[in-house]
Amino acid sequence: MSASPPSLLIAAREAAAHQHYPQGALYMVATPIGNLADIGLRALHVMSLADTVACEDTRHTAGLLQGYGLHKPLLAVHEHNEAEAALTVVQRLQEGQRVVYVSDAGTPGVSDPGARLAQAVVAAGLRCVPLPGPSSITALLSVAGQAGWDGQFVFRGFLSPKATERQRDVQALGAEARATVLLEAPHRIEALAKDMALLGERTLTVGRELTKQFEEVAQMPANGFTAWLQASAHRTRGEFVLMVHPESSDGPREGLPADSLRVLDLLLVEMPMKSAVRLCAEITGQARNALYDAALARKKAGESGESDSD
Repeated sequence: MSASPPSLLIAAREAAAHQHYPQGALYMVATPIGNLADIGLRALHVMSLADTVACEDTRHTAGLLQGYGLHKPLLAVHEHNEAEAALTVVQRLQEGQRVVYVSDAGTPGVSDPGARLAQAVVAAGLRCVPLPGPSSITALLSVAGQAGWDGQFVFRGFLSPKATERQRDVQALGAEARATVLLEAPHRIEALAKDMALLGERTLTVGRELTKQFEEVAQMPANGFTAWLQASAHRTRGEFVLMVHPESSDGPREGLPADSLRVLDLLLVEMPMKSAVRLCAEITGQARNALYDAALARKKAGESGESDSD
């Protein structure tokens, strides 16, 4: 990192100290998912104020804090002891401590421990404060490049480790009109890739080791995922985030029913295209992507007509 830890903590204080950080509150702090430089200044400042840092892995978090020049008492709160350790955290909050909770990487409670802890704190009538940070989910979505995508996606996280259930889940993805984001660990990625072939030519964007030294982003048909993994031995290593794209807006689609198109036309007269498509999908049950394509074609046709009349 470009600044030494003391200088970094000074910058964090100058940037974030104007905000009030109450005592007796739990701060859910998102930490880098691989690159230490991705930490937020507000997260650093709050960690510097913490009386206790509760964490998924004390050894990992000790190294993380040391990288920023911080040394704090640590309390282990992980998936195996979360319910019991939450009582300790609540007690410390009731004593007026500021407690920070961090998972090993990313946002606590999102495919990581933290949800039970937050629930216990809220149930005790205490404050739980979120501090956002790096996310492999939004990082991958930002580079997936889905034309005509309206920003809607489904976050499924990790699919079942059981083959039959996982295959059933993958088949269900084929019927999902929205983009779907999955996470997977290296020891299960080959099994998932094999099952993804059930989606045929559906576009898949793969993020491997996002923000880390050997970061890799690639796009391919779902049925080509296994071949991509096998092309290089290192590709089965590291953490994965995957986006199953919605049905492509390129190329021909099945024609929409006339009554659905009539509803779309009426709505387009009254509201912006995105709102018209969303409402039409709710009314007619038709896929948003198909309706978006139809609305876009109508817009282009209208613009062409205006040009011809000039």
